[in-house]
Amino acid sequence: MAKFSRIQVIIAMDRTGLVPLFYHEDIEVCKKIVDALYKGGARLLEFTARGDFSHEVFGKLSKYCNTQYHDMILGVGSLTSAAEASLFMQLGANFVVTPAFQEEIAITCNKKKVLWSPGCGSLTEISKAEAFGCEVVKLFPGSVYGPEFIKAVKGPSPWTSIMPTGGVSPNEESIKSWIEAGAVCLGMGSKLILKNSEGEYDYERIQDLTEKSLEWIKKYKS
Repeated sequence: MAKFSRIQVIIAMDRTGLVPLFYHEDIEVCKKIVDALYKGGARLLEFTARGDFSHEVFGKLSKYCNTQYHDMILGVGSLTSAAEASLFMQLGANFVVTPAFQEEIAITCNKKKVLWSPGCGSLTEISKAEAFGCEVVKLFPGSVYGPEFIKAVKGPSPWTSIMPTGGVSPNEESIKSWIEAGAVCLGMGSKLILKNSEGEYDYERIQDLTEKSLEWIKKYKS
């Protein structure tokens, strides 16, 4: 079951403004990435469940976060069915992110009062998701829509909370453009979870970029 309520998750998203996301099939690698992100100040994390037996890795990672980092809010992404959502919530997912809006997932998550963030690409989709109780909309890929999309949506729909993912970079210029456009938080994947020239994760660099990203987010949110 979820350790954090959806209200707590929403507050953390708004307060920190950053949701790192990644997937790896090796639990030991996952633990090291979590260590780096946590040391850098991240308090939310989306595990993108895209591989075979990803639920087994997630279950172990969920236990690790619960014992080592009591305030790390672990969620799951890339889910495409209500059955998957139920499984991962049973394993401790505190929020669920999906590529597209699906009513069955909305209903399943709402029954457990778990925050769910569906991928939406139009004001019509956003409005429908909100009618089903969506609090934070995922905008993916952000590189296609750009910050101006968020700014335009918040004109007629100022209550809408949007989290762009894809196309968000851990540098001041990118972060400034998204936050000033009205993004409630930023999803960052491979541009934050970096690998070195040998193809291995650069944990020190991940920690450093996380720290810097959070500083820039705080600067432009204030």
